[in-house]
Amino acid sequence: MSQQAVPRQGAPAQPKGAAPSVGELMAALNADLSRLGADLSGAQPMPVGGPDRA
Repeated sequence: MSQQAVPRQGAPAQPKGAAPSVGELMAALNADLSRLGADLSGAQPMPVGGPDRA
């Protein structure tokens, strides 16, 4: 009796093109973080203890 490879039913195969999709997501995240950093660098410093204790 020979054994044949049977694909698993529970784990879906990684779709083709997943690496470019991850790259696009990383680029978008990097752009968002850069924008957030720029916004924070122009913000006024918050007083120690938070905004209620100015």
